[in-house]
Amino acid sequence: MLARTFGCCRTVWNDALRIFRAAYQAGEDRPAFGAVTTAVTVAAKRRPERSWLGEVSCVPLQQSMRQLYAAFGNFFDFLSGKRQGPRVNPPRFKRRSARQSAEFTRNGFRLRENGKLYLAKIGEVKVAWSRELPSGPSSVTVIKAADGKYFVSFVVAVDGAPLPCLGEDAVVGIDLGLSAFAVTSSGKRIESPKFLRRAERKIKKYQRAVSRKQQDSNNRRKASLKLAKVHARVAAQRRDFIEQETTRLVRENQVLAVETLNVKGMATKGMHLGKSVHDQALGMFLCVLAAKAARAGRTVIAVDRFYASTQICSACEATTGPKGKDELHIREWTCTACGAVHDRDVNAAINILREGLRLIAEVEQLAAGHRKARNTLPGAESENACGDRVSKTGSVSAVVETPSHGEEAGTRAEPDSRETYR
Repeated sequence: MLARTFGCCRTVWNDALRIFRAAYQAGEDRPAFGAVTTAVTVAAKRRPERSWLGEVSCVPLQQSMRQLYAAFGNFFDFLSGKRQGPRVNPPRFKRRSARQSAEFTRNGFRLRENGKLYLAKIGEVKVAWSRELPSGPSSVTVIKAADGKYFVSFVVAVDGAPLPCLGEDAVVGIDLGLSAFAVTSSGKRIESPKFLRRAERKIKKYQRAVSRKQQDSNNRRKASLKLAKVHARVAAQRRDFIEQETTRLVRENQVLAVETLNVKGMATKGMHLGKSVHDQALGMFLCVLAAKAARAGRTVIAVDRFYASTQICSACEATTGPKGKDELHIREWTCTACGAVHDRDVNAAINILREGLRLIAEVEQLAAGHRKARNTLPGAESENACGDRVSKTGSVSAVVETPSHGEEAGTRAEPDSRETYR
């Protein structure tokens, strides 16, 4: 029944997308979302060729339509300029061989006392819990990955839990790269695990096996499943590595200065480093780091990617370091102005930290100036509802810039926000 639910969600999505594309190709106005939803769900169930849609719950079908509507909204917001960032393409048709999912809202599922999950028109599903839920879930998504594994994702509301303050000395600058995954201003190197490179021989072997099999045959599906399992293992290893490193950095430091990166640009600028750049998952690292720092009460400062952190000497601040693509091979250099010997990555991390602290000082100075100006304005104090005198001075919060990372998926969370538990 779960497979049938996945198929019905996929059918509703594809039928609705087909209606929108037909209207666009005919030069007509975009159909109303409510009318399309009724046509592909309620009206479709009355037709003999779609009568089996009534065998599953209507909740995941409606959620599938809402997801399609959100996808179209993101696409049109990008075209109109309301949505910034990387290009957003229009929705595409879903395939049976790809990742499958079905979302149930509060009316479509129940958590049993025996630890099982009840889904509407499916029944009780046994769940291997990874952790206890901190609060009642508002929705649940059942996912079938490409490697054949099933996951259940809950959306719950949690309170922020800031970590104890570590003081002003707990600051670090982080320089990300390819030879080493990251180098901190204290000199610590986080070596690159290169999970994809290590599994490359096995991936090539299974890819050749898939290409030799006949299209739409059972043997090809079996070979594709083996290939998907290897890719899933690489993704899980990379995700676990990033989670561990970001947790350690957030726990050990109060302020973290990082460099904004254009990962998609780094992978496509003719340097033949696309596989290595994406294997590092630098954009995912920055997104997870910013999310964990927000929950833990830490500060992440984003230094502009065009800041010459590699070229500046961290001892005398002279711009005598290696420059351009031709000097990427130089890993250690001597400053011609002061004679200091620098490791390329450590020097860059120190400069990133220094620039981050300067940006923090500018923000604090600007906030202090605004508070002082508002206190000196006429009527800076007023009466509240009880008649007491209150000050209208406000607080200034730091905004962390997120990296432009192309197609990579990241994690975004704030205190008192919703989190996803698998």
